[in-house]
Formats: sequence, C-alpha cells, structure tokens
Amino acid sequence: MANVDKYDNFLSTLQGASSSSWTEAQESSLLEPYNYITANPGKEIRGKLIESFNLWLNVPKEKLAVINRVVGLLHNGSLLIDDIEDDSQLRRGIPVAHKIYGVPQTINTANYVYFLAYQELSALRPTVRRRAPISSSSSDSGLGDDSPAAEKTDFPDRIIPNSDLDLVVTGELMSLHRGQGMDILWRDTLRCPSEDEYVDMVKAKTGGLLRIAVKLMMACATTNTNVDYIPLTDLIGVHFQIRDDYMNLQSSQYTDNKGFAEDLSEGKFSFPIVHGILEQPENRQIMNVLQKRPKTPTLKHHTINYLRDTTKSFDYTLAVLKKLERQGRAEIARLGGNPMLSAIMDKLSVDV
Repeated sequence: MANVDKYDNFLSTLQGASSSSWTEAQESSLLEPYNYITANPGKEIRGKLIESFNLWLNVPKEKLAVINRVVGLLHNGSLLIDDIEDDSQLRRGIPVAHKIYGVPQTINTANYVYFLAYQELSALRPTVRRRAPISSSSSDSGLGDDSPAAEKTDFPDRIIPNSDLDLVVTGELMSLHRGQGMDILWRDTLRCPSEDEYVDMVKAKTGGLLRIAVKLMMACATTNTNVDYIPLTDLIGVHFQIRDDYMNLQSSQYTDNKGFAEDLSEGKFSFPIVHGILEQPENRQIMNVLQKRPKTPTLKHHTINYLRDTTKSFDYTLAVLKKLERQGRAEIARLGGNPMLSAIMDKLSVDV
C-alpha cells in the first residue's frame, strides 16, 4: 500500500545521499541492445588497425586497452544508430538491434554508450601531481618526488598533444555526424553528389572513427611521436568504404550478412551508383530505382547489370581501389614498413 508519510523528510534523504542508487541489473538492462550487437562481432578491422599502428607508436599496454575500449564503444554505438537511420534489416547476419528492442530504447542505449566512451577517456589524460615542498638545501630540480607526470614533457615534438583528448574525440565525432548527415540528406532528397563530394563525405564519416583511434594513439605514443599518420589513416578509410560499396553490390558474403544489394534498398548513393548516374546523367534509370527503395531482387538485378554492362561502374570502382591500394602500400613503405598493416591491405585487396 502506498505510504505518503515517507515523503515527510524527503529533502533530508537527498542531502544525505552520497552514492548512486544505480544497480548492475539496471546497467545490464540499459546496455542490452549494445551487448546484443557486440555478442556477434564483425570483421574487427579497426582493432587490427590499432594493433598494426602500434608497431610504429608503441602505446603503453594499459592505454592501448583504453583506446580499444573507446573505439569499440563509439563504433558499435554508431552502428546502432546507423541501422535505424538506414532502416536496415540485418547486421552481421542477424536482425538489427532496433527490430528487437525498439527504436527508442536502441537510440537511448547508443547515446549512453557514447558517454561511456568519454568516461573511459579520463584514463588517458596525463596525471599532474602536486608539487612537494622543497628545502633550500635540496640539490634536485626543485620539483621533488611529486613532479608533474613525465609524459607532459618527454615528447615536446608530439603532433597530437596528450591533453584535451576529449576535444580530439569531439572534433572527430562532429566530423562523423557531418558526413552521415550529408549521406542521409542526399538519400532523402534524391540528390546525387559529385564524386568529389562523395569522397569528402566518406573521409568525414568512415574516416572519423579511424582518426579517433590513431590520434589517441599518437597522443599516447612513446615512439615516432613526431610522425603524422593521419594521411595514411584517411586513405585507408576511403579505400575501406569504396570497397564496402563495391562488395555490397557484388559479394555473396555481404548478401548473407546484410541482405542482397542492401544499398539499393536504402536508396544510398554509394560509389558505383554515383559513377553510374554521372556517367550517363540523361538516363534516369538508377535514380528511379533508388527512389523506389526496392526490396525484391528483380529491380536490383537489373540495376546491377546496368552498372556492370552499360556504365562499367564496377570496372571503374575496381580501378580506383587499385590506385588507392598502391598509394597505401607506398605510404606504408615510406613510413618504415609495417608487416601487420601490409597484411591488412592484402586482406582488403579485391581480386577480380
């Protein structure tokens, strides 16, 4: 039975409360959509890229674990949102989270996970300890045993400072959302971007999470702290997305994981589709198909055949991928070589 008397001294109970009443059971319930998607991991390319770049950067083990957690949280949280925005049906071969848990709960979980990532960032900030009193007879530098953490001064030539890392992440998340916003705008207004606009969008969107990982690593690195790895990171991001666009329309494995030619069902202006439209702008076949968001195979097969045989868009896409791959391998060699990164490039290479 309800008891109104328990509110008589409610203010005093608030003043005395110093700890949160949030429980592990509540946390588990809130994270259920996130745990659902992470229980079925994908290709884990981002984790392998982090491991590869660490051959150059030698981030301390504890900090590398934090960076992996931050990137994992942001990546999987963004996938929950992407699947809602794209009205996807499958992710990694199983139903998307929002089809099981609903759109409101999935959005809230994804947003919560972003904040969990920011909470993790605190472990990467350099610790500045309080100065200890120094006697006039001391022969040391004047800072004693409680001097500021060594990482603040050991690498004055560090390209990415190890302070204000939250600003680094915020800037890249803004870039990611700008890219995603343009992708959605083009889709929903049925406006085909130029090829350059598309590449800029990919650099912002797909490259955002990769840059977060590499920038955090550069900020925590113990070797090669004055080397800029961001251009290579951007090139890998653009190559990865254009390859993903190609595979979406050409790979049977992608059909199993996401559905057959899902980009056409989403009305997405992917790289081969942009080329096909711009190659013959007077022919509106592809635009009309995208407008209809086809779910059945007939229109999809017709569009894929048109892209392959009429506009040669798949040949063009493969030629671009080969050029990007060659430049990526050359940059890896210029930076001193990296067998793990070269192995990833081998894995991402598209054989015709």
